[in-house]
Amino acid sequence: MKIGLKAGERLFINGAVIRAERKTNIELLNDAVFLLEAHVLQPEDANTPLRQLYFILQTMIIDPSSAVAAQDMFHVVLASVKAAFSTEEILKRLDEVEELARSERWFEAMKLVRGLYPIEAQVMVAEKKLSVKNETVHRVPAGGRYQSGRQMAAV
Repeated sequence: MKIGLKAGERLFINGAVIRAERKTNIELLNDAVFLLEAHVLQPEDANTPLRQLYFILQTMIIDPSSAVAAQDMFHVVLASVKAAFSTEEILKRLDEVEELARSERWFEAMKLVRGLYPIEAQVMVAEKKLSVKNETVHRVPAGGRYQSGRQMAAV
Protein backbone atom coordinates (compact mmCIF):
# COMPACT_ATOMS: atom_id res chain seq x y z
CA MET A 1 0.00 0.00 0.00
CA LYS A 2 1.37 3.40 -0.97
CA ILE A 3 0.76 6.40 1.25
CA GLY A 4 1.53 9.98 0.22
CA LEU A 5 2.50 12.41 2.98
CA LYS A 6 2.83 16.18 2.83
CA ALA A 7 5.69 18.00 4.52
CA GLY A 8 5.13 17.98 8.28
CA GLU A 9 2.24 15.50 8.10
CA ARG A 10 2.13 12.70 10.66
CA LEU A 11 1.28 9.04 10.17
CA PHE A 12 0.46 6.64 13.00
CA ILE A 13 1.63 3.08 12.28
CA ASN A 14 1.18 0.31 14.86
CA GLY A 15 1.43 2.86 17.66
CA ALA A 16 4.49 4.66 16.26
CA VAL A 17 4.21 8.27 15.10
CA ILE A 18 6.08 9.12 11.91
CA ARG A 19 6.41 12.72 10.68
CA ALA A 20 7.42 13.51 7.12
CA GLU A 21 10.10 16.17 6.87
CA ARG A 22 9.17 16.89 3.26
CA LYS A 23 6.61 15.62 0.79
CA THR A 24 7.16 11.90 0.44
CA ASN A 25 5.59 8.58 -0.43
CA ILE A 26 5.78 5.54 1.83
CA GLU A 27 5.02 2.01 0.75
CA LEU A 28 3.88 -0.46 3.40
CA LEU A 29 5.08 -3.91 2.38
CA ASN A 30 3.23 -5.91 5.02
CA ASP A 31 0.07 -5.66 7.10
CA ALA A 32 0.06 -2.72 9.47
CA VAL A 33 -2.55 -0.75 11.33
CA PHE A 34 -2.13 2.89 10.38
CA LEU A 35 -3.95 6.19 10.61
CA LEU A 36 -3.33 9.38 8.67
CA GLU A 37 -3.18 12.60 10.65
CA ALA A 38 -6.11 13.99 8.62
CA HIS A 39 -8.33 11.26 10.11
CA VAL A 40 -7.34 11.93 13.73
CA LEU A 41 -10.15 13.44 15.79
CA GLN A 42 -9.08 15.78 18.58
CA PRO A 43 -10.60 15.14 22.04
CA GLU A 44 -12.50 18.45 22.04
CA ASP A 45 -14.15 17.47 18.75
CA ALA A 46 -15.54 14.21 20.15
CA ASN A 47 -18.76 16.07 21.01
CA THR A 48 -21.46 13.75 19.62
CA PRO A 49 -22.20 10.09 20.37
CA LEU A 50 -20.75 8.86 17.06
CA ARG A 51 -17.67 11.06 17.33
CA GLN A 52 -17.02 9.68 20.83
CA LEU A 53 -17.22 6.18 19.41
CA TYR A 54 -14.82 7.18 16.61
CA PHE A 55 -12.39 8.66 19.15
CA ILE A 56 -12.27 5.39 21.09
CA LEU A 57 -11.62 3.42 17.90
CA GLN A 58 -8.81 5.76 16.90
CA THR A 59 -7.27 5.36 20.36
CA MET A 60 -6.95 1.63 19.69
CA ILE A 61 -4.92 2.40 16.55
CA ILE A 62 -2.79 5.22 17.94
CA ASP A 63 -2.01 3.50 21.26
CA PRO A 64 -2.15 -0.30 20.85
CA SER A 65 -0.92 -0.78 24.44
CA SER A 66 -4.24 0.67 25.70
CA ALA A 67 -6.36 -1.19 23.13
CA VAL A 68 -7.72 -3.73 25.64
CA ALA A 69 -9.00 -1.02 28.00
CA ALA A 70 -10.28 1.01 25.06
CA GLN A 71 -12.15 -2.04 23.73
CA ASP A 72 -14.00 -2.37 27.02
CA MET A 73 -14.90 1.32 26.87
CA PHE A 74 -15.89 0.93 23.21
CA HIS A 75 -18.50 -1.72 24.04
CA VAL A 76 -19.96 0.36 26.88
CA VAL A 77 -20.18 3.49 24.70
CA LEU A 78 -21.49 1.50 21.74
CA ALA A 79 -24.37 0.16 23.85
CA SER A 80 -25.30 3.68 24.98
CA VAL A 81 -25.02 5.04 21.43
CA LYS A 82 -27.32 2.29 20.16
CA ALA A 83 -29.81 3.16 22.91
CA ALA A 84 -29.67 6.85 21.93
CA PHE A 85 -30.65 6.28 18.30
CA SER A 86 -33.77 4.81 16.74
CA THR A 87 -32.74 5.45 13.14
CA GLU A 88 -32.68 2.08 11.41
CA GLU A 89 -29.72 2.89 9.15
CA ILE A 90 -27.57 4.04 12.07
CA LEU A 91 -28.43 0.96 14.13
CA LYS A 92 -27.67 -1.37 11.20
CA ARG A 93 -24.30 0.29 10.59
CA LEU A 94 -23.47 0.21 14.31
CA ASP A 95 -23.98 -3.57 14.26
CA GLU A 96 -21.44 -3.69 11.42
CA VAL A 97 -19.07 -1.44 13.40
CA GLU A 98 -19.37 -3.79 16.36
CA GLU A 99 -18.52 -6.81 14.20
CA LEU A 100 -15.50 -5.03 12.69
CA ALA A 101 -14.27 -4.03 16.14
CA ARG A 102 -14.57 -7.62 17.39
CA SER A 103 -12.31 -8.61 14.47
CA GLU A 104 -9.92 -5.77 15.43
CA ARG A 105 -10.57 -4.08 12.10
CA TRP A 106 -10.63 -0.68 13.78
CA PHE A 107 -9.84 1.46 10.76
CA GLU A 108 -12.74 -0.03 8.79
CA ALA A 109 -15.00 0.48 11.82
CA MET A 110 -13.87 4.12 12.02
CA LYS A 111 -14.64 4.59 8.35
CA LEU A 112 -18.20 3.32 8.85
CA VAL A 113 -18.72 5.57 11.89
CA ARG A 114 -17.37 8.60 9.98
CA GLY A 115 -19.84 7.83 7.18
CA LEU A 116 -22.70 8.12 9.69
CA TYR A 117 -21.84 11.70 10.73
CA PRO A 118 -24.24 13.33 8.20
CA ILE A 119 -27.15 11.15 9.35
CA GLU A 120 -26.33 11.88 12.98
CA ALA A 121 -26.32 15.61 12.23
CA GLN A 122 -29.76 15.37 10.58
CA VAL A 123 -31.16 13.43 13.54
CA MET A 124 -29.72 15.91 16.02
CA VAL A 125 -31.17 18.91 14.13
CA ALA A 126 -34.59 17.23 13.98
CA GLU A 127 -34.46 16.40 17.70
CA LYS A 128 -33.40 19.95 18.57
CA LYS A 129 -36.34 21.39 16.60
CA LEU A 130 -38.72 19.00 18.35
CA SER A 131 -37.23 19.84 21.73
CA VAL A 132 -37.59 23.59 21.16
CA LYS A 133 -41.18 23.10 20.02
CA ASN A 134 -42.03 21.02 23.11
CA GLU A 135 -40.34 23.43 25.49
CA THR A 136 -42.29 26.51 24.44
CA VAL A 137 -43.29 28.18 27.66
CA HIS A 138 -46.29 30.48 27.89
CA ARG A 139 -45.75 33.12 30.57
CA VAL A 140 -48.72 34.48 32.46
CA PRO A 141 -48.73 38.28 32.68
CA ALA A 142 -49.85 39.97 35.87
CA GLY A 143 -53.64 40.07 36.02
CA GLY A 144 -54.19 37.79 33.04
CA ARG A 145 -54.00 34.24 31.76
CA TYR A 146 -52.75 32.69 28.59
CA GLN A 147 -54.61 29.94 26.89
CA SER A 148 -53.33 28.58 23.59
CA GLY A 149 -51.10 31.62 23.34
CA ARG A 150 -53.92 34.24 23.59
CA GLN A 151 -54.48 36.48 26.59
CA MET A 152 -57.84 36.10 28.29
CA ALA A 153 -59.40 38.48 30.74
CA ALA A 154 -58.78 37.80 34.40
CA VAL A 155 -61.78 36.43 36.24
